[in-house]
Amino acid sequence: MLKKGTKLYSILTGSCPKCHQESMYFNSNPYHLSQLFKMHERCSNCDTKYKIEPSFFYGAMYVSYAVGIAFAVAAFVISFIFLETSLKTTFIAIVATMVLFMPVIIRLSRNIWINLFMKYDPKLVPQDK
Repeated sequence: MLKKGTKLYSILTGSCPKCHQESMYFNSNPYHLSQLFKMHERCSNCDTKYKIEPSFFYGAMYVSYAVGIAFAVAAFVISFIFLETSLKTTFIAIVATMVLFMPVIIRLSRNIWINLFMKYDPKLVPQDK
């Protein structure tokens, strides 16, 4: 179960890395491709600025390489080892996986990248009265 206050929660939900109260993205669905990269400038709860500096998210490209490799390896293992398909079919499965999950990989990479530089602060979470 995902628990607020963990890096994993922020990474998987795309929520503010400091308060976990709102999504960083205008549209939380990564498959709405016209809004894939559109992010709020700041968090409306804690006023955290998401783009720490110009071109900040270029670093996420390095993360996306690693995340893409993980998806490709998973597709290989499922296709070749578990389903025992041919190498040609396995290759097609890997390419299809990479194309289908491209928006998810991009968002996950951005979420991982920003969470490397910011951490959760429970003091920023509004308290119930």
